[in-house]
Amino acid sequence: MPDRDQRERNAAVSSDAPSLSLPKELLPATGSRQDKPTREEAEEAVRTLLRWAGDDPDREGLVGTPDRVVRAYEEFFSGYDQDPTEILHRTFEETDGYDEMVLLRDIRLESHCEHHVVPIIGKAHVAYLPNRRVVGISKLARVVEIYSRRLQIQEKLTAQIANTINDVLQPKGVAVVIEAAHQCMTTRGIHKPGVTMVTSRMLGAFRDNPATRREFMALIHNQHSGGLSNV
Repeated sequence: MPDRDQRERNAAVSSDAPSLSLPKELLPATGSRQDKPTREEAEEAVRTLLRWAGDDPDREGLVGTPDRVVRAYEEFFSGYDQDPTEILHRTFEETDGYDEMVLLRDIRLESHCEHHVVPIIGKAHVAYLPNRRVVGISKLARVVEIYSRRLQIQEKLTAQIANTINDVLQPKGVAVVIEAAHQCMTTRGIHKPGVTMVTSRMLGAFRDNPATRREFMALIHNQHSGGLSNV
């Protein structure tokens, strides 16, 4: 009977994990997509913008642009149709007692600013301290990708990644640092190229234990130039 009770408790924890009381904006996008415009309506919207910009959407060079833009948007914003909590649910308990930091460094990040719909390009560093179970490392990168492929601000993106990993895996701690260049300020507006924005979210041991936080920061900057030469 104790084994059965333990299984029931574990199942309850697993089923309750995605229901952490996060702010609404940090939860996965699960709303209805029935009111989503049709592809034809989306393409017509692109034609409207082309006309507004002062060009002719029917000229040879632009006649296929609405279709290409819509296909690009399907890729840029594919994260709205994916649930990052599902990605993390398959975990492994055969770790031989491993309980040290797991760090994925320099994850390429491509997102879009929700204010101007222009690219945010950079890298994310994600770490967690396992609590009896670990997840495949590619799943951490997938969580970053899913949230990145939505209209974002970097602060919210950082919190979403950390909170979701903490919610589903229930580790001893989670740390996320994002370094990114925002083309809303490098190619328009203030026009300041070379500026990098850095945001962080520390939970559990990474927030409460300065030594753990220092170890994480040392690891992400070890042999790490901090630049964005590939932007």
